[in-house]
Amino acid sequence: MRRTLLPYVWPVLIGVLLAIVLLNAFPQLIGRGQPQMPAQTPAERVEPPAQTLSAAQPDGEPRPAPDLQTASPLSREQGPFSYSAAVDRAAPAVVNIYSSRMVERDEHPLMSDPFFRQFSGDDATSRQRMLSSLGSGVIVSDDGYVLTNHHVISGADQIQVALRDGRNTLAEVIGTDPESDLAVLRIDLDDLPVIAITDSTQAAVGDVALAIGNPFGVGQTVTMGIISATGRSHLGLNAYEDFIQTDAAINPGNSGGALINPDGALVGINTAIFSRSGGSQGIGFAIPANLARNILDELVTQGRVIRGWLGIEAQEMTQELAASFGLQTPGGVVIAGIVPDGPAARADLRPGDVLLEVDGRPILDARVAMADIAAIEPGAELPIAVIRGGERIDLVLDVGERPPPEERRPDR
Repeated sequence: MRRTLLPYVWPVLIGVLLAIVLLNAFPQLIGRGQPQMPAQTPAERVEPPAQTLSAAQPDGEPRPAPDLQTASPLSREQGPFSYSAAVDRAAPAVVNIYSSRMVERDEHPLMSDPFFRQFSGDDATSRQRMLSSLGSGVIVSDDGYVLTNHHVISGADQIQVALRDGRNTLAEVIGTDPESDLAVLRIDLDDLPVIAITDSTQAAVGDVALAIGNPFGVGQTVTMGIISATGRSHLGLNAYEDFIQTDAAINPGNSGGALINPDGALVGINTAIFSRSGGSQGIGFAIPANLARNILDELVTQGRVIRGWLGIEAQEMTQELAASFGLQTPGGVVIAGIVPDGPAARADLRPGDVLLEVDGRPILDARVAMADIAAIEPGAELPIAVIRGGERIDLVLDVGERPPPEERRPDR
């Protein structure tokens, strides 16, 4: 019997060893491989309801506030594989803006001599040249209102708007706000594409963001990144700063363009870049959509932005200044100057006073305090607390309306 089975032992043993080698090399043959994940499906998108903006009123009468399209909250449960649908929604409403102005041509010093000027002619137009600049904008109502940056159209004699569908038209300036670097234009065309506006306070660090604009004049371009930070300030760009920071590439020409979310809704207006070379280095800034919406409403209905104002020039408190004023912590701001006949002057505030509290809230940051005061309606009574000569003084002053910059020269 043993001799009968002996010829079969070696083949069986070799077969078992071969099976072990094959199973180790291909574990999926017995279902031991890793399970395959089901493909994700794009997040569900809700189309914003179409709304209509009433026509502007005749000259001399207040315009109605723009009735803007509002986007639904963004779902973060699943992410799409492509953002082409978001771009298809938003990109038609992003326009190219070309502004131009005439400037005096720099003359050779010899041209100041009448003898040499007679050989070159004395035509005034020959001493002028046209300067052109480019930027972007966003159509936010089917009545033709366009949001862009103030610096895009500042000083322009003529502003031309080019749509993605090939149409071109001249634009009317409705109003500008240099202190937030926003401007509102109006174009007169039919069947305008309009972007939906989302609640920018819901934007979170890590959300996908797409920047749409006309960088370097190459044509409409889309770049992608994430929201890197919110509430950025102390950048020295504007008087009022509350920027969304993004690493979506923003370059010269993108200014005034759209920063959108994966649903194609407007999150912010692209405004500035931090760069050592003049190109994108992954640090771009956008004005939040909520702030842009508020500025738009005031420029359309009032023709200007109305802000509360105390009429002071404030200086940040430092550890050294706090010690000199006898303060244990560097809270509040030092009043460095008072605007004559302003609210602070009428309340007998003086240079050298330390403003500690506004409306019962301690001042921890000068820019935040300035933004809070700007949100107060002019004419309201505002309780404040100051330190003068080491003593606390409680005062109540009437908030004024912030005048243009040229009218705000303080006395020191």
